[in-house]
Amino acid sequence: MSTLQRIICVSLVVLISITLLFCGCKPAEEPTPEEFTLGLSISTLDNPFFVTLKEGAEEAAEKVGVKLVIVDCENDPTKEAANLEDLIAKKVNALLINPTDAEAVVPSIEKANAANIPVFTVDRAAAGGEIVSHIASDNVAGGRMAGEKLAELLGSKGKVVELEGITGTSSARERGQGFNEVMSENSDIEIVARQTADYDRAKGLSVFEN
Repeated sequence: MSTLQRIICVSLVVLISITLLFCGCKPAEEPTPEEFTLGLSISTLDNPFFVTLKEGAEEAAEKVGVKLVIVDCENDPTKEAANLEDLIAKKVNALLINPTDAEAVVPSIEKANAANIPVFTVDRAAAGGEIVSHIASDNVAGGRMAGEKLAELLGSKGKVVELEGITGTSSARERGQGFNEVMSENSDIEIVARQTADYDRAKGLSVFEN
């Protein structure tokens, strides 16, 4: 497990702990920690990073004694909306959402808001709705780090192809921002093409070969 993945998993423990604090500030009829149900909506479980996130969340939920319901949205905003609708109907006590698309997820977040269900976003931000907390790495800094390493390996001169993440996600936008900031500082490096690979290793290889 990478350092970044460890940070995300530990952060989930913190988020769950914060959620449990709601027990202390609501009436006596509110559920005890053992009765809490958290919904975790993950953009895709085809990505090893999110598999690790899922495992970390499961470990954290067991540690603090809450029930965790996990749904896989398969990078499909329509399926995500259906999954979140189902979790809201089940009256989970809080939602942890790793959005498939920053804009598309907003109506679902607003439905959760209307149902008084606290919403947290994980790794990727949402473009609207009321969010209790957003937990993620600094994607702009990550993009800059990638750009700086590439510039170092190229000796600040050469031609490169930029493979982008999923269009519409905050992580893809922010990492691209950081990467291109560094590229703009290296005038002898030319980006000859930009194509989307959707955070998929096989697709990235196929796109690059073509």
